[in-house]
Amino acid sequence: MVILFRLLIIIAFIVIIYSAIKYITNPKRKFELAHEKKQFHFHDEKQNVRKNFFVTYKGVLFEGEKYLGTTDKAFEVISAQVWVKNPELLQGLDREDFEVIEKEILIHYPNAEIEWKSPVKEFLKKKGE
Repeated sequence: MVILFRLLIIIAFIVIIYSAIKYITNPKRKFELAHEKKQFHFHDEKQNVRKNFFVTYKGVLFEGEKYLGTTDKAFEVISAQVWVKNPELLQGLDREDFEVIEKEILIHYPNAEIEWKSPVKEFLKKKGE
């Protein structure tokens, strides 16, 4: 009976350690921490084209939808539409901030053409004219 009790304690201890490691290494948790600290972080499941990617930059959350297409070499992500989750948080961002975000997206998807949705799209048009 004592051996069974010790075995159960050891199993419980292993489960707790495993759960703690899974929690600490969870990429979604790292993304949420970066968002709270207003740092840059790119979160994506590259192997799943159907899932959107998320970018946090200076406390603003962006979401992007990626589209698969063909290039000269293979099937790859050729297009990405990006929008902001809370437009009221855009205050203080400038053109260079959006260029940084675009560069980071292009690091992950070098063949992608990035299209911004409203209101960023209009802002970048005004600045580009």
